[in-house]
Amino acid sequence: MLKNDQLDQWDRENFFHPSTHLAQHARGESANRVIRTASGVHIEDRDGTKLLDAFAGLYCVNVGYGRQEIAQAISDQASELAYYHSYVGHGTEASITLSKMILDRAPDNMSKVYFGLGGSDANETNVKLVWYYNNIRGLPKKKKIISRWRGYHGSGLVTGSLTGLELFHKKFDLPVEQVTHTIAPDYFRREDLSQSESEFVAHCASELEALIEREGADTIAAFIGEPVLGTGGIVPPPAGYWEAIQAVLNKHDILLIADEVVTGFGRLGSMFGSDHYGLKPDLITIAKGLTSAYAPLSGSIVGEKMWKVLEQGTDENGPIGHGWTYSAHPIGAAAGVANLNLLDKLGLVANAGNVGTYLNQQMKAALGDHPNVGDIRGEGMLCAVEFVEDRDGRKFFDPAKKIGPQVSTKMLEQDRVIARAMPQGDIIGFAPPFCLTREEADKIVGATQRAVEAVLS
Repeated sequence: MLKNDQLDQWDRENFFHPSTHLAQHARGESANRVIRTASGVHIEDRDGTKLLDAFAGLYCVNVGYGRQEIAQAISDQASELAYYHSYVGHGTEASITLSKMILDRAPDNMSKVYFGLGGSDANETNVKLVWYYNNIRGLPKKKKIISRWRGYHGSGLVTGSLTGLELFHKKFDLPVEQVTHTIAPDYFRREDLSQSESEFVAHCASELEALIEREGADTIAAFIGEPVLGTGGIVPPPAGYWEAIQAVLNKHDILLIADEVVTGFGRLGSMFGSDHYGLKPDLITIAKGLTSAYAPLSGSIVGEKMWKVLEQGTDENGPIGHGWTYSAHPIGAAAGVANLNLLDKLGLVANAGNVGTYLNQQMKAALGDHPNVGDIRGEGMLCAVEFVEDRDGRKFFDPAKKIGPQVSTKMLEQDRVIARAMPQGDIIGFAPPFCLTREEADKIVGATQRAVEAVLS
């Protein structure tokens, strides 16, 4: 295939890329890679350059690239019925089947699935349902949502507010007033270095209690959190964290939203992060791993306690006034059915746990003693390396040096391995497809080690 030399020009003249330095891109000062094909854990650009994608797109191509079973399911569905809406009781075989498959895998207390297109719109749905729920209960003041700094929950108005990362607030007039934030359960970045892990967990719980007391428990509706912090640095919770947080929430009649866009459907080596860490959520957000990104689809899984109140609300007020044109889109639903079947057939959830553990072990063996590596952490098929200028004093690099981006760039240049430079810290993140082999994990570790040596020698 001949390279289309106009694509670069067309891209810079016409295409608005998300999370991009717009001016540099328009001037041609930043990379422009056009991806042509992909298979397994590798992608290939239009120049024929083959890259090992150690971040599965955006932690989303969980079953790996090029799965013909999912492509065929999409094709078959598009040929038979490309679209029909799900309003007023309408459904398709794919959407109904997928709902059943999700609830068969979800924690026991979940009741129904509402479908959207992406994690952002699913969390917008969640917040609306929480507000509706408390209005039906006669608690019109109980509307605030507590999120956590370093959490990621989307890029909309409310969801961008829930996101606890500066870049998603800056110059957007966010967060909105109904959203407030508490501290992140990031033990490595704790302010008091003398705290033990259990003392830090107690501190997180006490900070949440203090926030609730300041705001008033009668004004707080829900707490949202990722079982493992994702974009905020790939940070597994310290031992006992979720038990301590849930005790506070239960005490004050505050709902729990588990944002499982990253962790849902196997990334931790367990089907859901809620089961992995003992969460009892009232709502679960799902997206990426639901279809392995072969088609857009998200969902809000509603717990039994909330569902009964939602039913009561429609008895009192008529049909619920919420819906998207593409809710339960049959093509996305067909992709979801094929994807979940493939996860089971190939044993990919178990492989994510096994090979993910190996990846983390090998990364620690390779870089654990490096003087500029402050922390190596992960769970299942998630891994992160955080860099520091002074390890003993936990002194961080000047952000202007962009150590994290330098390392990820060097990995790409030297070994053609894609890692993600995470925001708000010199952190390199890994979230490979679940089909990763040990040999491919070794390649990721070797590429990381060589890049670190090149940048921080």
